[in-house]
Amino acid sequence: MEILQIIMQVILGITSVLLTLLILLHKGRGGGLSDMFGGGISSSMGSSGVAERNLNILTVTFVLTWITSITVLGVITRFNGAG
Repeated sequence: MEILQIIMQVILGITSVLLTLLILLHKGRGGGLSDMFGGGISSSMGSSGVAERNLNILTVTFVLTWITSITVLGVITRFNGAG
């Protein structure tokens, strides 16, 4: 059970870093922090629809992996504490 816990912690750490990077890669929708730092340049050099769609799918996949790893770690912690 300890090995599964270590594996899930590693997965959680990796997906946390990758999610941060993936979210930062998304195109800004305007009016937020993305416009504060060179918003004019990014709006004229917007990514294609296909690239944005693939980035969305990748982000959702990592979010689901992240949520699953948190849930599994919670279940492991719950049952290790009871025994």
